[in-house]
Amino acid sequence: MGLVLRPRMQARSQTNANAFPLASLTVCVLTYMSIHCRSLEGGAYMAKKTIAEIFDLTGKGAIVTGGAMGIGRAIVMRLTEAGAGVMIVDIDMDAASKVVQRVKEKGGKAEAIRADIRSLADAKKVVEATVQAFGSLDILVNNAGIYPISKALDTTEELWDRVLDINLKGTFFFSQAAAREMVRAKHGGRIINLASIDAVHPMGDVAHYNASKGGVMSLTKALALEWAPYGIIVNAIAPGSIWTSGSEKLRMEQEAAGKDPKEMLKKFETRWPLGRPGEPDDIAKVALFYASDAVNYVTGTTLVVDGGYLLS
Repeated sequence: MGLVLRPRMQARSQTNANAFPLASLTVCVLTYMSIHCRSLEGGAYMAKKTIAEIFDLTGKGAIVTGGAMGIGRAIVMRLTEAGAGVMIVDIDMDAASKVVQRVKEKGGKAEAIRADIRSLADAKKVVEATVQAFGSLDILVNNAGIYPISKALDTTEELWDRVLDINLKGTFFFSQAAAREMVRAKHGGRIINLASIDAVHPMGDVAHYNASKGGVMSLTKALALEWAPYGIIVNAIAPGSIWTSGSEKLRMEQEAAGKDPKEMLKKFETRWPLGRPGEPDDIAKVALFYASDAVNYVTGTTLVVDGGYLLS
């Protein structure tokens, strides 16, 4: 429920301990509006953009980690469609180059760069390359991540470190490098982190992954709070079951291990109220929303995109 501005507020009394704080907040809001807003035609306080203008990213520079395939590729396609120039960060340069070519064939702007998500030096290198290529860095999408299957009793220190380094450490230090540039340029920006519903509803055999994505959700809130004064808006997306090339690889691994992928699929099918797994573009459209001016007053949130899975 939004704040209701009342013309008259009673003073605080013993029977209504909340009256004074609400009255004070009302005065603060009205004072802010009178100082910072200008009356326009029709009595509107602020000029309003059209829907087309709100989602127009023309002139914006963006980074998408893990942008060569799956969800990352879909995000690249949507951001470039909206007008942004996108730096695709990946270790598979053949796949990344194909995405760049596809974007340019559609009239968009994209470049690719090889980088190790775990490397602080590479994070800085990517930011510098993005600014050089597109003139500014306005949007960062921390999409890169891995999802290796391993029972908690069998998980090695090496696997734990690899998952946390890519999924969580990489997210933090790419965010840090991007935020430093946004602060330097004094124009704010958007940081969009890919979390997972596993962060709030853990699934078996991926405790390391669950922990990393829980960290991403908490990190999103922490950075949103700390960087809000700089105009940097930080939000997260928590996908449910999304069918990608990685999902196909997982299916093949399950078959190799003697498990029936169809049985696993049946378990999920009964818990999708919308009746299907998600597609990469389901996530990409939400990323576009978070990258746009539609979220000028939204930060520190995580939007679940799971087809209703958590409701079942």
